Amino acid sequence: MYNKINFFILKNIAFLVLFIFICNTAHSHSITKTEIINYTQQKTIRGIIVDESGVPLPGATIVLKGTTNGVSTNFDGEFSIEAELGETLKISFLGYETKEVLIDSDYISITLKTNNSLLDEVLIVGYGKQSKKDLTGAVSQLSENNFKKGVNVSPDNLLQGKVAGVRIVQSSGEPGAGVDVSIRGIGSIRSGSTPLFVVDGIPLSNSNVSSASPNFGLGNSSAKNPLNFLNTSDIESITVLKDASAAAIYGARGSNGVVIITTKQGKTGDASITMDSYLSIANVIKKMDVLSASEYRDAITDDNYDHGGNTDWQNEIFREAITQNHNFSFAKKTDSGNYYASLSFMDQEGIVESSGFKRTTARLNAEESFLDNKRLNVKINLTASQIDETGVPNGANAGSDGQLIVHALMANPTQPVFTEDGDYTNFNLNQNYNPMYLLHVYDDQTKTLRVLGNIETTFRIIDGLDYKFNYGIDRSVSERNSTIYPNFTDRTPDGAYSQSNLESQSSLMEHYLTYRFGIDKNNFEVLGGFSYQKFDFSGTSFSLTGIDEMGTGVAPKYDPGYSGEQSGVSGYAQENELQSYFGRLNYNFDNKYLLTASLRADGSTRFGENNKYGYFPSFALGWNLDQEDFISNIETINQLKFRLSWGQTGNQEVQNKITQASYSQSASGGYYLYDDYNLINGIVVNRTANPDLKWEVVTQLNIGTDFSLWNNKLYGSIDYYNKTTTDAILNIPSEPLSPTSTVWKNIDGEIVNKGFEFTLGTQLVSTDDFSWTLDVNGATLNNKIKNLPVSELYSGSVAGPGLSGVAANIYKSGYEAGSFFMLKHLGFDENGNDIFEDFNDDDVINSDDRQIFEGALPNFTFGINSSISYKNWDFSLAFIGQTGGLLVNNTNLALNINNIASDRNVLSDYYYAGASSTNTPQLSTLYMEKSDFIRLNNARIGYTLKTENLNISWLKGLNLYVSGQNLFTITNYSGFDPLVNSPRSTDGNQSIGIDYTTYPSSRSYMIGATLKL
Repeated sequence: MYNKINFFILKNIAFLVLFIFICNTAHSHSITKTEIINYTQQKTIRGIIVDESGVPLPGATIVLKGTTNGVSTNFDGEFSIEAELGETLKISFLGYETKEVLIDSDYISITLKTNNSLLDEVLIVGYGKQSKKDLTGAVSQLSENNFKKGVNVSPDNLLQGKVAGVRIVQSSGEPGAGVDVSIRGIGSIRSGSTPLFVVDGIPLSNSNVSSASPNFGLGNSSAKNPLNFLNTSDIESITVLKDASAAAIYGARGSNGVVIITTKQGKTGDASITMDSYLSIANVIKKMDVLSASEYRDAITDDNYDHGGNTDWQNEIFREAITQNHNFSFAKKTDSGNYYASLSFMDQEGIVESSGFKRTTARLNAEESFLDNKRLNVKINLTASQIDETGVPNGANAGSDGQLIVHALMANPTQPVFTEDGDYTNFNLNQNYNPMYLLHVYDDQTKTLRVLGNIETTFRIIDGLDYKFNYGIDRSVSERNSTIYPNFTDRTPDGAYSQSNLESQSSLMEHYLTYRFGIDKNNFEVLGGFSYQKFDFSGTSFSLTGIDEMGTGVAPKYDPGYSGEQSGVSGYAQENELQSYFGRLNYNFDNKYLLTASLRADGSTRFGENNKYGYFPSFALGWNLDQEDFISNIETINQLKFRLSWGQTGNQEVQNKITQASYSQSASGGYYLYDDYNLINGIVVNRTANPDLKWEVVTQLNIGTDFSLWNNKLYGSIDYYNKTTTDAILNIPSEPLSPTSTVWKNIDGEIVNKGFEFTLGTQLVSTDDFSWTLDVNGATLNNKIKNLPVSELYSGSVAGPGLSGVAANIYKSGYEAGSFFMLKHLGFDENGNDIFEDFNDDDVINSDDRQIFEGALPNFTFGINSSISYKNWDFSLAFIGQTGGLLVNNTNLALNINNIASDRNVLSDYYYAGASSTNTPQLSTLYMEKSDFIRLNNARIGYTLKTENLNISWLKGLNLYVSGQNLFTITNYSGFDPLVNSPRSTDGNQSIGIDYTTYPSSRSYMIGATLKL
């Protein structure tokens, strides 16, 4: 319902947490137990330095406190130093907390803890690495320890709640389904706001690698997430480039941000074998509150609607789903190279009966050095995956009939699943069928094979000057077999079969030089290169109707020629190319003043002859204030940096060939040539050429600061961003006398996203046995459309009886993108009839009374993450939430009160509100609800067995853990899940904030073990 009551103010959470941080961090350091030992004899002290996983740290610095006597660890993390018992060693290593250790024996084993707060952390950026203290852009990097825990099918899930300004919304809870990822708002009206994903140096296409299912009258499900081929256990880090300074090096594909995924490599030390397995049980996160059988009997006035059963249809289609995942990996680092290999298998049942996802992946990463002093380096990354998916009839474009979940929610609860004869019950209704019967007659199987690999060679020409060559291939082959057998519904009653085949391949070739040099206090890094990437897509499909009954003969997917009539054959092939030149300069003066400038020129075959190339510059400044004398003496400030950046990026996510004219033969344009009155097909123009079409351009300003205070106990960053999209590409009405009614053009309007982001972290407690960290991130968003050259654009098609052609979203100047456009519902009169506001005061309620309501995009999102360790135990909690957003609950619209008069079920709220069953379904604020929520996204508890106590030399580590995902959600939203966005686009324009009986999210419980040998 359209609930205007704010049951909590989530924005205050950020300030509350900040207050707690300051209160805790203002205390003096905890007192470390000091033991006085009276030794004066100097001797050789030996030891080893490792990280929290027991991996040796080469190059760590060990200094005898109070002296300049210092050494470094070797490749095995070992060291030796001349010192006296009772003295203190100070150990430091990049990215780890500095530690002081009392010398109380001849041999010392020292473990360093990761310190993600320090600004000298090394980050992955476009075409290189950079220390965070030298960084000038808005960049966030997550390591494996920071990833979202739980059942994660694809890498984008790992980011949820972890990075400020990054919103992860599932379009469906179906295993392997697509995920909407947006960084700093929505920058395009068209469908195309997904960031660029780069895996081990290969930019991926956002195109689908498998087909959508056909529509047999029950809607078609979208293609699955193209990133679900990656095994998340193979991922070492994920870096998000948010502002234009960081993303402009990717030019025409950087407007929506860039996500860089880096997979694991071998580590220094002995060869290691890791085995990780878990078992998970999941169930639906929430059930819809429809009338039970007893309530339904009390509500109906026609006894013919009482069929004598007592069925909870949600219990019938939903199940406890089991997921198992097994991962085996091997890693080794040598003096000249490193190796990592893995093999994994995941089998995930969906919480809807019959649905499922299976994946087998294999990976090999290898790196080796050659020639003098490792002058030549060769690196290979290769992964292959086989995915098998089982779908259900639950498409987002099912129209008035709805799909599986609609039928389950609308099903009369007095209808039994089976008749007395054991057959599925036939409801004998139009537009509402036995959902279990639909599952029985429907079969949808998809197989996808994907291989991604690249080879990188780096050659050091002279000291400081490196040449790198990168060649990569991303290839996928998919086959989808969909069948609906002859049935007693009115949708495809004679049965049908469809096979869709899709092949895609991208080839990448890059050459670039990197030169690093210094002159006194001036340090330079210059990058210049060339990139060429070609994308090939092809697909074929055919379909049959009138197939044989289920169980008769051979199933169509094995022998499509066995029965049925051919009803359609189609195919296509497309290719596009991207040729790029890029350069970047990083300048650092005395570690105080920083400058970054970059330029990329992209040439794309997708755009018109007059605009083949686009140019994308960026500039950024940084100032390490902690290096200044007036700051360095302030003990409470450890690190403080100011950043300012400006840049432009592009969006080339448009259809191929839209700049070119398209023609076809058609009888509608035909003519009679001879006296026999035979019609000759004429030539019809399908698309008007536009050689001037060019990229959408995003111009972004970012002002930020990074800080670390009180001996690194409080750390974080704050950013302000202003991100404006111009030259938006739309298919708009054409000029008079044009051969087509619409044309693809760049328009003069603007889409503005601006707001603040913050990330705060603190080490609340840090002792040898107990530690507690807490971090919070949040982002505000203000979105507006300006100077749109057309009065308005519509999207967000609404489904339901009598609602054909109705759109919920509107794009209009002065309003937020994807605002809602509908009647305002004021309540019910004494007869239960709808009351709508007469907005134009003409005493008539019609479409002219529709109003605009903003809020499809939440204006504040946040994540809270806490981690506690005590001796061998570890415990973590992760919360996510949002406020200031609205959802159109199209599911509730389908469950309108008038169902009660037509042998169907209804939402309980509508019945008990006294609404009349004669009300005609209309889109109004009755179905608009606040999407505010806070969710315990994950909770985990683990126990690490101290293997040295077992006296088993070959066992390096054993961690046992249990975790829960989506454990509870506090919200007033009445649907399955407030974090949802159904794909209901119209004419290519994005739909935002619509929930139409999406496959619901699940709550899961997991038990697992990680074994290291």
